[in-house]
Amino acid sequence: MNTTIREYLAMIGRRGGRISKRKLSPGAARDMVKVREARRAYRRFYAQCFWSCAPELKIRAVDLPWVAEQLRKHGGREAWQVAARLCR
Repeated sequence: MNTTIREYLAMIGRRGGRISKRKLSPGAARDMVKVREARRAYRRFYAQCFWSCAPELKIRAVDLPWVAEQLRKHGGREAWQVAARLCR
């Protein structure tokens, strides 16, 4: 019985390494990256662009245009570059 359990776990481990368990379309994956980048920008430029909002605000995909707008309106050159990446 020990051998079969060990074989079963080895099989699951091999399959997990070969096949992704998450089914994401390329568009959804790009959106996830943009949201991650927007969250990073929110924290990075918080004092300059987002000071009137809650520091722990959770940025979602629907917030991307707002984040880009605030970066462009209140940020410097670096903020503009981040906003441009968010709007692609």
